[in-house]
Amino acid sequence: MCSSDLDFQTNVQGLFIAGELGGMGLIRNAIEQGHQAMDQIAKRGRATGEDYDVIIVGAGPAGFSASLAALDKNLRYITLEQDTLGGTVAHYPRGKLVMTAPAHLPRYGKVKFGEISKESLLSFWSKVAKDNDLNIAFQERVEAIVKTGGGFEVITSRRNLRGKSVLLTIGRRGSPRQLGVPGEESSRVVYRLIEPDQYRDKRVLVIGGGDSALEAAASLAEEANAAVTLAYRGNALGRAKPKNRARIDSNVAARKLDLWLETEVVAIGEGRVVLNKGGQQHDVESDAVIVCAGGVLPTELLKKAGVEISTKFRSEEHTSELQSH
Repeated sequence: MCSSDLDFQTNVQGLFIAGELGGMGLIRNAIEQGHQAMDQIAKRGRATGEDYDVIIVGAGPAGFSASLAALDKNLRYITLEQDTLGGTVAHYPRGKLVMTAPAHLPRYGKVKFGEISKESLLSFWSKVAKDNDLNIAFQERVEAIVKTGGGFEVITSRRNLRGKSVLLTIGRRGSPRQLGVPGEESSRVVYRLIEPDQYRDKRVLVIGGGDSALEAAASLAEEANAAVTLAYRGNALGRAKPKNRARIDSNVAARKLDLWLETEVVAIGEGRVVLNKGGQQHDVESDAVIVCAGGVLPTELLKKAGVEISTKFRSEEHTSELQSH
């Protein structure tokens, strides 16, 4: 999903994309793209009739870096974040080690952490944001981006803003992919694990075969003494990192976790979930369900903004690819 050139601009003049949405999921790379994209945006000059020179959407690694770069370049900017500082990173499992390579952060230079927990990284980012008085509006969701004569009108859940340029640094998993089965609307169903302790001694079904699913299942088994079932439609956990597969194998061997491969969810009921494995249905007792099936690209938002998208299919998930000019 990366641009074919280095200016980060989509086919819509003035609309830029960086970070995870542009194919750079690694934190270090997203940080680099954030300030590099702002370098290109600064070349467009200052706005005349708009409120801002640039409106940044998303305060994850790329958006955070872009915000610092905009401040450094004395651009009039605002950053909109539908959740909290850190974006996707804020929802990683507790204690997850992230950002193992140095990264250049605007106004700070090279930042060297080695391995750092997500909590320590977010704490550092929060201090940087406070020290620089970054103009970030939290809990404000962008609902539409409309091209105008001299720039863009960005419509949010609170207001309408006008800017000469827009930089999208939102994650690809901002909207979780749902299962589409009966009972999924239950309050017992969530789409990410935040704190394992809230599931202590409970029966939990985790659905998915990627790293987030394996990390969630292992954390629940190891930290919360939960009775965990991990269900995945594939016949192996080949998508996940070796260390996460090893954690699952260890917990299965210790009988702390049940692994169901080639299994799909049929329905979610009160205190139970119906699973289909090999054509046979099984009732599994469950107090909570955590769906880790990836996310859905904000296709409608992009299409309405005029961004050209081509659809591609891969073995495990359906993705879309952005086209640059």
